[in-house]
Amino acid sequence: MAVTGWLESLRTAQKTALLQDGRRKVHYLFPDGKEMAEEYDEKTSELLVRKWRVKSALGAMGQWQLEVGDPAPLGAGNLGPELIKESNANVRPSVQPIFMRKDTKMSFQWRIRNLPYPKDVYSVSVDQKERCIIVRTTNKKYYKKFSIPDLDRHQLPLDDALLSFAHANCTLIISYQKPKEVVVAESELQKELKKVKTAHSNDGDCKTQ
Repeated sequence: MAVTGWLESLRTAQKTALLQDGRRKVHYLFPDGKEMAEEYDEKTSELLVRKWRVKSALGAMGQWQLEVGDPAPLGAGNLGPELIKESNANVRPSVQPIFMRKDTKMSFQWRIRNLPYPKDVYSVSVDQKERCIIVRTTNKKYYKKFSIPDLDRHQLPLDDALLSFAHANCTLIISYQKPKEVVVAESELQKELKKVKTAHSNDGDCKTQ
């Protein structure tokens, strides 16, 4: 029911779409005033960016909060809801770890750059109680907790068996295989987005559904 509920909220949200620079950009406006913006690769439909914006208690528009994509363009202040806690005091400022989420078709995936330690130093696990993933190093030089908002929205449990990681070129790559329910919901969403009238960058404003 939760998966259906989230998909239904996306279907009923007011949507605008724009095709620009090889990306299909979709803006969602929900009844409660929240906004979500997504960018997809025009050819592959791969999700490149997802960010959120909510109004403050006084009705002012807040800053965009990044959920998926490279945080660099948004600046250091908007690194998204995944960045719950991070401790890297022993890493030199010139090579601070850079955390980003970049999903694939079948997996949620995060990359933490500038981590030079060998693979056997890292521990990546699921914390069921806090519904998050925890990254630790045996040398105690890096620690991080982050959630998977998609699973929270779909009200799905976290499963250690779906979690894996690799390390190469000073980058820790963490993958979490998408549950079948999420894959189906994403496929259904793509069908919905094809129904939205899409403007092109030289057409002016986005078309609204």
